[in-house]
Amino acid sequence: MLRVVTKEDLLSKEKITLTLDEIARQGAQRMLAEALQLEVSEYVEKHKEETDKHGRRKVVRNGKAKTRKVTVGSGTFEVSAPRVNDRRDGKHYCSSILPAYLRKSPKVEALLPLLYLRGLSTNDFKPALEGLLGKDAGGLSSSSISVLKKSWQKDFDAWNKLLIHTKYAYIWADGVNVKIRLGEDKKLCLLVVIGVTESGKKELIAVEPGYRESTEAWSVLLRSLKQRGMSAPLLAIGDGALGFWKAIRSVYPETKEQRCWVHKIANVLNKLPKRIQPKAKQLLHEMMYAETEADALALRKNFESHFELKHEKAVVCLQKHWEELMTFYSFPAANWTSIRTTNPIESSFATVKLRTKVTKGAGNATTACTMAFKLLQQCEMKWRKVRGHKEIQNLLSGLEYKDGIMIPEQDQRVLGC
Repeated sequence: MLRVVTKEDLLSKEKITLTLDEIARQGAQRMLAEALQLEVSEYVEKHKEETDKHGRRKVVRNGKAKTRKVTVGSGTFEVSAPRVNDRRDGKHYCSSILPAYLRKSPKVEALLPLLYLRGLSTNDFKPALEGLLGKDAGGLSSSSISVLKKSWQKDFDAWNKLLIHTKYAYIWADGVNVKIRLGEDKKLCLLVVIGVTESGKKELIAVEPGYRESTEAWSVLLRSLKQRGMSAPLLAIGDGALGFWKAIRSVYPETKEQRCWVHKIANVLNKLPKRIQPKAKQLLHEMMYAETEADALALRKNFESHFELKHEKAVVCLQKHWEELMTFYSFPAANWTSIRTTNPIESSFATVKLRTKVTKGAGNATTACTMAFKLLQQCEMKWRKVRGHKEIQNLLSGLEYKDGIMIPEQDQRVLGC
């Protein structure tokens, strides 16, 4: 049954909503006050036996502190914390619930950088959050974000100097172009390295500015990682950028190479007319997902028979670096989904590109690196372990694989002889 909604109904609903918000705010204020009183009571009671030479307690209540505004998830309100006079030598009472000078709850503090990193402009913070946290909420100005960015720069500089004790089985490497507003060159290439630990966990290893993915830029980055203690990974995954491969052969010559299948497929398709790309794409995907290296080679020959006469460039592109495309067959089949492509970097950088798109580019190269670092750190919290990560221990212990299946140890000894 339909019913006409009157203006009075809407006003009544708005009134109820405002009342609920106010109830939540008042409830939070009351609960905080009670929690602070209980915390002080427990502290005083715990030390009631400690007295001075005159028999007077050394730990007693001492009125209330000056009223201050506190911003929490339910809004902003005033609170006056109870005080404690602790006369014991070297002791001082500090509330664990409401530490001195705290103005925002940890979750609200974490919200600000997250919203900024996800694309909210600094000038939009105050109007966007006042409705949620109240007009009295402090620390929402653009200057607050400026302070945050300075602290992020310090974090980034310190992170870049940390010694690396972790052993990485796999690394993904890629150069990602971002826009910058200041300077002669309006584009910056960020060199990014992500690694997989012994336990299968993905970790951000490096973010550095580079000049168009040059060999020298990659060499500087890799040498820096080696100087900080990073040992040679078993496998490096990247696209066809020659700069990285030349650099890693120089710095980590024992590391095996795996070319990204997604980039290879895109490059091959670009050399074919659009009308036949769907068929070619299907054949290329079958090749990428082949169960064995021999099956992949058979599928490649099938592809060549279809396109070699009229589209030789596409066939030549596929044949180029074929051995490096097949490297993943020497690793556990459970890991293949992760090590055939550079998708971990590509997907993670979607948030970086969103941030720079909103701001029409980072201010300069330093800001771009810092922003990418913080965004990738946020992404790192959600990264899942590599599938079949238990197999990584076998790799690191020296066991070998063929077509994704571990070669029996007896056969490996024979091969070693």
